[in-house]
Amino acid sequence: MSEIFMLIEHRQDAIRDISYEMMTCGRALAEKLNTKLTAVFLGYDADKLVESIRDQAHRIMVVNNEVFKEFNAESYQIALAEIIKKENPLLTLIGHTAFGMDLCPALGTQLGIPFTTDCLDVEIIDGKLIATRQMYDGKLNAKIRFRKNPSYLVSLRTGCFPVRDSNIESEIVNIESPISAEPDYRKFVEYIEAAISDVDITKADVVVGVGRGIKKKENLALIEDFASTIGGVVACSRPIVDAEWLPKDRQVGSSGKTVKPKLYIALGISGAFQHVVGMKNSGTIIAINKDQNAPIFNEADYGIVDDLFRVLPTFKNSIIEMKSK
Repeated sequence: MSEIFMLIEHRQDAIRDISYEMMTCGRALAEKLNTKLTAVFLGYDADKLVESIRDQAHRIMVVNNEVFKEFNAESYQIALAEIIKKENPLLTLIGHTAFGMDLCPALGTQLGIPFTTDCLDVEIIDGKLIATRQMYDGKLNAKIRFRKNPSYLVSLRTGCFPVRDSNIESEIVNIESPISAEPDYRKFVEYIEAAISDVDITKADVVVGVGRGIKKKENLALIEDFASTIGGVVACSRPIVDAEWLPKDRQVGSSGKTVKPKLYIALGISGAFQHVVGMKNSGTIIAINKDQNAPIFNEADYGIVDDLFRVLPTFKNSIIEMKSK
């Protein structure tokens, strides 16, 4: 078959955002190749979750077994290997998340098929896979061309595909589980949730992100005041967390949280890809940085090349003036 397959990622009775992004990507590929998208759902008593994605793929292949109630890379690998060997899809998409980083390389190695991870984009031209991924710490995007093969496996980086609506009438196909118990050598134990903070940056409509450009911890008071004035919350890049200026739950990026506010203001953030991946799908992005060559300006809708401490007072006063009107 020449279908596009993708793995639905879910956790604690919720479909994760990366699944919708991959289904958007998969539908686009399927349309170009005049084929269909199949979403593979491994879970247990999750009819509501399956129903919630019924319009997102041409076919939803459901494996309903208690062994898949929680994610276990070994159980998923055993099941997916059997499904892929039987169905022989042209391409299988997996999210480049904590789940996918554990699962994808081992699955590709077991199946002996070409695979690559952490991709920004994928194309299939004349039956050959062309994947786009970053190199040299995000300074370069490279297109990787694979030799023609009957099947490929790719993990996609989160935040690379904006979610688009779909109205497909899916075919639901229930199949028997290839396994009935978790492997003895690796079992799911429990989820341990991080402590809940008083600020949830993922729910805010306005996020003010800060990086090393704020110079010192004492300047956070100015940033907090600015964010409060415009009805926003303060987030940050990894160096700020490493310096212990803000807690881990304020970090945006590949090793932090993904935010999609209506407005994201980046203050003194250079724009390394590890940070950008966590905020690139914001509604409007404003960047303020003294370095006119900072990568953050490639993502920004509006950019200001100046000292942020010169700009912020004027910015704040303008907002107060607009609110007063």
